[in-house]
Amino acid sequence: MPRTLGIITIGQAPRDDIAELFAEHVPAGTKVVLRGALDGLSDAEVDALKPENGGDTLYTRLRGGRDVKISKTAVIARSPQAIAKLRADGCGAIVYACTGEFPPMEGDEGVLFPSRVLNGLAAGLLPRGRLGLLIPLAEQAEKLGAKWARPGLEVFAEALAPSADAHEADAAARRLAARKPDLVAMDCMSYTPATKEQVKPALGVPALLAITATGRVLREMLE
Repeated sequence: MPRTLGIITIGQAPRDDIAELFAEHVPAGTKVVLRGALDGLSDAEVDALKPENGGDTLYTRLRGGRDVKISKTAVIARSPQAIAKLRADGCGAIVYACTGEFPPMEGDEGVLFPSRVLNGLAAGLLPRGRLGLLIPLAEQAEKLGAKWARPGLEVFAEALAPSADAHEADAAARRLAARKPDLVAMDCMSYTPATKEQVKPALGVPALLAITATGRVLREMLE
């Protein structure tokens, strides 16, 4: 039976960029089905889902390529429906394509959350030291810093919009490099391998990219 991978984006389908990147890392012949937590909403309805504060803020890209800030609470409320639809599609593995930290949700048993992959990989590679983060929005720095915090680890963040150009990416990487990190985690699913190539020269240390790290774990699950 052909393998089927289900992907939930916190925005809207289609997101061919995300689907194609995951397809590169799963076994050949794997069918990829992507659904969005905000599918079925108009632009006006999405715009009404405003974050209450920095901790409630998520960044995503909508159908058509528009970047938005949306309420994490609203996304969580709509996610079980997307999970259920992917299970009905016959998905043998499901990934929740956001690096945010999420509480248990209805029907999420066995769903792969990239934040757990990225955090676990960083903890294994850097038990103690200085961890640099690239994050989409400056207002997320406090919340995401707390998410990554653990004894023996100093965490600091630099904002870089995933839609930024090469010049902006290099500038953000240089600001982060000035803090002398031992390791960098790129804490957003919308960062691509191209983004990583843009920041690597200035960083001078290993950088963990969420989408490819998660894709390699999915390959282990699906093979």
